[in-house]
Amino acid sequence: DAFDGKPLNSPNDVAPHRDGSVWFTDPQFGGNLAEGHPDDGDGPTNPGGLRDPRIGHTGVGLIGGMKQVLPANVYRVDPSGRVDLVVPFEQGLGPNGLCFSPDYSKLYLIRAGRIHVGNIEGGRVTGMREFTDCMVDGIRCGADGMRADRAGNIWASSSGPLGYGGVTVWNPAGKLIGRIRLPEGCANVCFGGPKRDHLFMTATQSLYMLRVNIQGAAPG
Repeated sequence: DAFDGKPLNSPNDVAPHRDGSVWFTDPQFGGNLAEGHPDDGDGPTNPGGLRDPRIGHTGVGLIGGMKQVLPANVYRVDPSGRVDLVVPFEQGLGPNGLCFSPDYSKLYLIRAGRIHVGNIEGGRVTGMREFTDCMVDGIRCGADGMRADRAGNIWASSSGPLGYGGVTVWNPAGKLIGRIRLPEGCANVCFGGPKRDHLFMTATQSLYMLRVNIQGAAPG
């Protein structure tokens, strides 16, 4: 629950690595009214102290009362329990969903609804760059969570206006090669089933499952 002696923000998405480590994102989502509570006083998620974190949250005194200390970073927890910072925060680009390429040589990371990719070298990430802006027909289909298949394609959740919610599929070059349309926005996806060829999609109010013609990269 801490890094370098400082409290984490709101650990969000996780991705297990084959070396036994676990990577996770730590965005500021817990500091907003919809998903958590803002900082006490004039913290980064409560400019001017205009939001009262105690309204409607009877347990705030137990878990709150702190201001955001750490930026929204990506961390790696190795099998010994040591926590390392692997992707630092960039202004306006807080991290969200993440996954690895099938050979674990790349990290895919969702920032502000866009997908970025970086090279993994010795437990560190280098060369982070934009993979896709998640635009479809000129419409922003912001991604939240994603997973890779065994061919290296990225299956990303999609939220947008009616007709654009669901899943988008991007090849390793960042080109859109497929879509799954759902009647509501989709937040996260994972592969499962006995042969790992069932795609599970968590949407706004529903859970969907579709058998697809490729297997997900392990695990999930």
